[in-house]
Amino acid sequence: MILRLLLALNFFPSIQVAENKILVKQSPMLVVNDNEVNLSCKYTYNLFSKEFRASLYKGADSAVEVCAVNGNHSHPLQSTNKEFNCTVKVGNETVTFYLQDLYVNQTDIYFCKLEVLYPPPYIDNEKSNGTIIHVKEKHLCPSPQSPESSKPFWALVVVNGVLVFYSLLVTVALSNCWMKSKRNRMLPSDYMNMTPRRPGPTRRHYQPYAPTRDFAAYRS
Repeated sequence: MILRLLLALNFFPSIQVAENKILVKQSPMLVVNDNEVNLSCKYTYNLFSKEFRASLYKGADSAVEVCAVNGNHSHPLQSTNKEFNCTVKVGNETVTFYLQDLYVNQTDIYFCKLEVLYPPPYIDNEKSNGTIIHVKEKHLCPSPQSPESSKPFWALVVVNGVLVFYSLLVTVALSNCWMKSKRNRMLPSDYMNMTPRRPGPTRRHYQPYAPTRDFAAYRS
């Protein structure tokens, strides 16, 4: 009889410790290919009709709070870090965090945390091993151009071709006009220079110089 009482006394504290301990189960790793992921935190505790706070932390030291939800199962109030796009869905024993628009530099380990605020006593979960969220760089492949999107391109090509052809015509016309005007200016000078010339140097005829005599001097 005494042995049974001792066993019972040793059993009740273990039950109380088990009830005050909340365990959480997370996926060890999630790979993100399209910049969004769902992280589910499964607890060994029923959140129905309880006042609680469920949050998600980033980093090995849980230094950055990503987002959190406060209140009860019927009226949860959400708060989100401005650097994340996060929404929260609460179930009876599961809290799911929907993360969107993730970047490569947000690859890290994430921890779920649950705090039961009411009814007392205050209970929170033991820290789990966390979930590594690996955000892969998204490479966008160029989409093939549809025929409708290529129409403006061909229209621009045709317009440029017409403009180039028109500029060539104008250039050729101006060149012809300039050549004709130059030819017309050269024709009168050609007629003036067609007078016959004697070949070789021409001789000049000089009259012999004869000094004039003063006949009045002889008369005197």
